[in-house]
Amino acid sequence: MGTVDRLLADHVSFRLTCVDRIGVAAYIPGLQYENGLVAFILQRGYPIPSPVALHRNHDRLIGELDRFVAANGLEVVRFNKGDVKEDIARPYQEAAAAAGRAGVVLVGKAQERTQVWAGYKDARSPFHTERHPHFSYSRQARVPDHWYFYAHDDDWGPVLVRLCPYAPYAVWVVVNGHQWLKRQLTAAGVPFEALDNGLRSVADPALAHRLAARLAAGHLRAGLERWLGWAPSPLTPDDRANGFAYAFSVRQLEVSDTAVFDAPRQGRAWFEAAIRDHLDVGRPEQVALVVDRTVVSRGKRPTPGRFATEVVARDINPKLQIHYKSSKAKCYLKEGRALRVETTINNPEDFAARKTLNAANWRALRSIGAETNARFLAAIGEGQGPAPDPATLEALVMPTVHNGQRAPGLRFGDPRVMALLSSIAAFAHVFAGLTNRTLRDHMAARWSSAYSANHATYDLRRLRLKGLIERVEGTNTYRVTRRGRTVATFLTVLAARVVVPALTDLDHCRPPPPAPRALTSAWRAYERELDDLIAAQLAA
Repeated sequence: MGTVDRLLADHVSFRLTCVDRIGVAAYIPGLQYENGLVAFILQRGYPIPSPVALHRNHDRLIGELDRFVAANGLEVVRFNKGDVKEDIARPYQEAAAAAGRAGVVLVGKAQERTQVWAGYKDARSPFHTERHPHFSYSRQARVPDHWYFYAHDDDWGPVLVRLCPYAPYAVWVVVNGHQWLKRQLTAAGVPFEALDNGLRSVADPALAHRLAARLAAGHLRAGLERWLGWAPSPLTPDDRANGFAYAFSVRQLEVSDTAVFDAPRQGRAWFEAAIRDHLDVGRPEQVALVVDRTVVSRGKRPTPGRFATEVVARDINPKLQIHYKSSKAKCYLKEGRALRVETTINNPEDFAARKTLNAANWRALRSIGAETNARFLAAIGEGQGPAPDPATLEALVMPTVHNGQRAPGLRFGDPRVMALLSSIAAFAHVFAGLTNRTLRDHMAARWSSAYSANHATYDLRRLRLKGLIERVEGTNTYRVTRRGRTVATFLTVLAARVVVPALTDLDHCRPPPPAPRALTSAWRAYERELDDLIAAQLAA
């Protein structure tokens, strides 16, 4: 684990643990069971609990929603399958934020499957007669319109409230802890540089850490009460007076740990190596260590869920992701410059936690997320060697400065450089050492007979400054260093056995080689796929 610890300590300019996406279910406790639904209907003055009461309340609510939309001049969008709703709503929310206008900015509708109360005459009931029918209720699957209210809030930024206008009138609210933090920093007058759904830098990092840690259940509850009041409600004032009100439970919580690298290539090199080395982190025994829960993979009662390492690579930024029951943990590079470790708790019961939104449950869920992130990062970093550092190659092949002296680069592939590396890799220098004269002999055989003493002096100097050779004190003789011999041998073999044969093979992709090698066939297949893709894009 020392490798990832050192990487985060030496190459991170800003690091922050913060709540990210928050999903809250708002529900009416009295409408979660049949007797409560009957009481809801009767308290509205109906002599019998007829489904007519629910139909009328639905029609009232829809009428009020239509009038609300018209009165506020809101655009209504019909979402289609495959639409990214957040992308459609984002410009409206950003415009409201720029204008400093809080409230609903866009209304959307989408048909979605859900469970709603349906009433029916229950002829099997002993109380049922034709003149006095007995009504029973059951939860049944329906595909009604759901109303999406996209809003901007001064404290939270973008807000989504989704309402089903059929009993039990379920509401789903989505906000983001990073957006809350950004709004607090803006209100405090603290400049910051945003990272996609995060922070890249902050003028006052200590304040950012304090604010992120301070986000509590009370902030969320105050926001929920405010947002539910922005649009017409299924509940009337009389309903509330009779004890019917919304309660809240946390159904989704993401806790993230974001480390912004001062040199992004350091993070990318380490992460790509981590993916290769830890494809087994999704095995049940590994998942158990990450989530700190018992995972039973065999037997009569295995732990539910899919346990596997999932490398999601929809674009150039892959994600290493594991699953535990309905929750997951993932690690990826954000904008190519920040390491994001993120635990998404989709069901608090996965971790023996409670859903009800209160201070104790909120603290417990935040703690579970942060601790899972730490264990996931430890599991990825465990057993790795030194982090791959692209600067190592650059320091060799590019010009550098050593103690005020400029060292020309040793460009891989340059014929003179490759001959030079081949020369110092020779074992003839082990005992006698390397001199201007012996280097000229080797280079004359490997590169050109015109290789002069001045050429040798220039090359000996850059090899010394690059650390590939060292001068024997008091002489003009040089000794090849252990690193020099290793680097020279590796690059010489790499060019001779890998690069040159592969490039030659690719260069002969032109038909017709009688028996193409595997690399040639693969390259041709790649070119065909690329041509088809370009043609399809042009046709579209």
